[in-house]
Amino acid sequence: MTKSDLVVEVMQLGDLTRTDAEKIVETIFDSVIGALRSGDKIEIRGFGSFRTRQRKPRIGRNPKTGERVDVPAKRVPFFKPSKDLRDMVNASASAPATPAS
Repeated sequence: MTKSDLVVEVMQLGDLTRTDAEKIVETIFDSVIGALRSGDKIEIRGFGSFRTRQRKPRIGRNPKTGERVDVPAKRVPFFKPSKDLRDMVNASASAPATPAS
């Protein structure tokens, strides 16, 4: 699924114009990005949680030249799916997945 597909889904659910649906999707993404930038954790019950993890500095290697390269420490986004989401994804193909109440 692409961002455009998601916009179409939102558009159909709410009987909205494409512009309004794009604004909704963009607002959600911007909110998640903003929270992660400020170091907050985002938890969406029944879906999962987003947070950042700190990676330590390390010495890498340029694959083309073989030269050693210092890779600085950085924060990376991390997603942990909820148990409900894992169960829905792993449900057998014969049983349609239904969201938990």
